[in-house]
Amino acid sequence: MDLNNIISQLNTANEEESEKLLQQYNRENSLTFKFEQREETLRIKLCQSVLTILGRQVPPSCQKTCLETLRILSRDKHVLSPVATREGMLILGRMAKLQTVEDGGDNQKNSQEDTQSEEEERVVVEALKCLCNVVFNSPAAQQVSVDVELAQGLSKSLRTASTWNHEVGLFTLRLLFLLSALRPDLRGVLRKEWDAVKLLTEVLEHTLDVSWVGRYEVAPPDPQALCMPAEDNERAMEALKALFNLTLSYTRGEEDDHQFRLIVAILRHLLMQKTETEEKTEEAHSHAVNLLNNLPVSCLDVLIDLPIQGGQEKYGGKNMDAVQVLLDFMEKRIDKQGSNYKEGLTPVLSLLTEGSRHHREIRRFIKAQVLPPLKDVKIRPEIGSAVRNKLVRLMTHVDMGVKQMAAEFLFVLCKESVDNLLKYTGYGNAAGLLVARGLLAGGRGETQYSEDEDSDTEEYKTAKPFINPITGHVEEPMPNPIEEMSEEQKEYEAQILVNMFDKLSRQNVIRPMGVRPDGTLAPLEETLCDPHAEDSGSDSD
Repeated sequence: MDLNNIISQLNTANEEESEKLLQQYNRENSLTFKFEQREETLRIKLCQSVLTILGRQVPPSCQKTCLETLRILSRDKHVLSPVATREGMLILGRMAKLQTVEDGGDNQKNSQEDTQSEEEERVVVEALKCLCNVVFNSPAAQQVSVDVELAQGLSKSLRTASTWNHEVGLFTLRLLFLLSALRPDLRGVLRKEWDAVKLLTEVLEHTLDVSWVGRYEVAPPDPQALCMPAEDNERAMEALKALFNLTLSYTRGEEDDHQFRLIVAILRHLLMQKTETEEKTEEAHSHAVNLLNNLPVSCLDVLIDLPIQGGQEKYGGKNMDAVQVLLDFMEKRIDKQGSNYKEGLTPVLSLLTEGSRHHREIRRFIKAQVLPPLKDVKIRPEIGSAVRNKLVRLMTHVDMGVKQMAAEFLFVLCKESVDNLLKYTGYGNAAGLLVARGLLAGGRGETQYSEDEDSDTEEYKTAKPFINPITGHVEEPMPNPIEEMSEEQKEYEAQILVNMFDKLSRQNVIRPMGVRPDGTLAPLEETLCDPHAEDSGSDSD
């Protein structure tokens, strides 16, 4: 249908005629996501006409149709100028039953507690969908949202979460996520003035049907229970995303510790649950991992400290079920072909690294799974299908962040001991980490660890003298290429090699480096002239 005709007819049509016109437009464009540029001005006029209708007292069926039209139009960020105004955002806020700066104090309470018809609920859902699109696509609308205190209305709506139907809850949480993501300045206000972290935690409790059996312990899911319903999972994901934004770069006070521990307990409960599909379960675990990374590492003891359920004696009575889920999740992410390791893998590696660094029982459990005592040292550490082999392969990954995170994880499992790390990875794979840490000369990192001893197997002790420290495995004997050369030939070949290195060095293709006594790299001439190197005890030729 021609847009010119629609707009001209809307100017003179009554409510019923307007609704029919817009319904026809909606049917024709429900699946349209790319719009013709030549009709941009007409779509802006249509936006304005629809807002004019919504500004009048029209029945819910007409409101719903108008909002469906606006939702379709809001897919095009170039036509949002009429909506991204104070008047436009206030209209949408009222349609969505969100209290804004110009509404009365009791408006939110009354609007949420009044019984709504199904059609009125559809109006609220459509308004929330429109707000999500408009806020996402329009920086001007984001600023107006701040001016009319839309986020405050969303926070007040969180208090009525137990009365939401699925879509109202889903798009309320999604809008809160978008605002907190696109306007970082709102995060502090949401946390401090509107108590959004606590409210979102309560939303998660209700959505995940949490039942507390201890201060920070949730009753385990019933093994016979069905998987988490897809709708509950969807709302939980949106709440987790909003919580992630609100806890990002957050300097906590002592009063926040209790709240964070509650969140960790709820996330543990989520990790132990399954959804209707493996893909959705992995998505839920991914969001849980992201949020756990934002929380203080001291709170991670809640993952393993379950006085009611109990744990394993060899790990001090701690329950390692959630840590095992995280390890399984990490391995799935490593095995995922064609995935973005930086986004998909580094968060869980970071979480397990910090958990291992600060919690002895977590480190001991993970090391037993990832770095069990060595037996077969005839195969290079990076070859094989064990978790250790996969992680060692990542130590030479092309992405610097992935490479550093994998190396740091293994280093922490080895209690930041260079000798222990080299035993499991070989010097070649670990060189990048050792250079970055200034540990080429050996030694330990800065973190203090317990003195529990690492026991080597008899197989390893027997093979140790024959292990190539660079590759980390026992190599097959290789023929010596200079064995049959005379001394003159050896000197001649050595001189050729020296000349080649000299030429490459002068052309700045390579730069010979040496190791200072403190384990850091420096140009070779500096290390040779370093007066501190004189006590190295080596004889010069």
